[in-house]
Amino acid sequence: MRIEKLDSRTASPKHRKKRVAAYVRVSTEKEMALNSLENQAEFYTAQIKADPDWEFAGIYEDRGISGTKEMRPAFQQMLADCRAGKIDLILTKAFTRFARNTVVLLSTLRELKALGIDVYFEKDNIHSLSENGEFLITLLAAYAQAESYSASENQKWRIKKAFEEGRTTLGKMMGYRLKDGVLTVVPEEAEIVRQIFEDYLSGMGENAIAKKLIRMGIAPMRSQRPWNRTSIRYILTNEKYCGNMLLQKTYIENYISKKPVRNHGERTRYLVENSHEAIIPKEMFDSAQAERRKRREKMNADGRQWSRRYPFSGIIECGECGMHYRRRTVRSGTPYEQSVWICRTFDTYGKEFCHSKQIPEDILAAKTAEVLGGDDLENAVPAMLSAIRVVEANHLVYVFKDGLEQDVFWEYPSRKESWTEEKRQKARELALERNRLRKEGNSDA
Repeated sequence: MRIEKLDSRTASPKHRKKRVAAYVRVSTEKEMALNSLENQAEFYTAQIKADPDWEFAGIYEDRGISGTKEMRPAFQQMLADCRAGKIDLILTKAFTRFARNTVVLLSTLRELKALGIDVYFEKDNIHSLSENGEFLITLLAAYAQAESYSASENQKWRIKKAFEEGRTTLGKMMGYRLKDGVLTVVPEEAEIVRQIFEDYLSGMGENAIAKKLIRMGIAPMRSQRPWNRTSIRYILTNEKYCGNMLLQKTYIENYISKKPVRNHGERTRYLVENSHEAIIPKEMFDSAQAERRKRREKMNADGRQWSRRYPFSGIIECGECGMHYRRRTVRSGTPYEQSVWICRTFDTYGKEFCHSKQIPEDILAAKTAEVLGGDDLENAVPAMLSAIRVVEANHLVYVFKDGLEQDVFWEYPSRKESWTEEKRQKARELALERNRLRKEGNSDA
């Protein structure tokens, strides 16, 4: 008997194209930089589509965002798509475009490595999944972070020197433009500033002034948002309008976050008197500050001061306009009465300025309790969260103080599910009252 060994033949799997994406970023909104961003995006799009073994998986663009910051929308979306299994390879110009923070860079690359996703750094000619990729990237990233720190320190020195010499770094503000290092009055805008001070001293509130400017079609200077209480307050409390400059009101706490913080005396402040032409007299500015103190004291006496009355006060951010959400009670006196959280811009100015949706407080509380693992929201929310970002309708992003984020989705319960026994009783009482009034009306006829 003869036994012959035959090689087994397995069907070769169907060849799948590699899904390739590119990440591009510029840290400034200047036109030249944005043109560079467009060129990068076009280059990578053409490169990916030209390779027959590659499938185009998208271009992720972050505009005007530093590489030392983790909260880059396109970068985070790219990572989410990687986790969802939509990408096999990421192309980027250099590791400094990917992240300047060494810790962020390496933790991201290690997560992608665990997912089997390669990152190719074109300028450095390094594949993150190559044998010596992580070692080389670690060395280069450490150098880049040191370079970022050095640049930050040099910038601090230049700003400090400018402050000591009484020079401002301000580019433009309502009523002024910086020309040859001096704030110069813009006459048409100066009239708007004077009107704001006059309206306030005549008794109008900040919200009322904001609505007046919107009706007049006057655009705010430094924001895409409409006029609001905050932008009016910025003008009313800005000493530059009476010809003085208080320099270094804020400072950058560290070179990685680059987040400005209010200077309460941690850094030297510089008051420069009569530094430029005033738009309003000093007496008018002082009167406005006295009026603000008077109104604030009255508000406190009435027990209506703006305090952190609810766990979610000052925590919920609108993903469309950037304003915070406020608490409102809707459909009062009906079985459908409930507390909701709503964007301040939408609530004050309407849907033509913001299209965000309200969030029922009971749903918000339930979802937050799930995320934080407990019902003590009054203490847990301010202790653990830096923000709850409303990305879109029914989609929340919980931002923890340690930098981690968690996506949460919610939906409205059916009316039947949301009715409590108390609501049913109210509905019965209202129905009986309507029947009684109808009968009385018929008998009078």
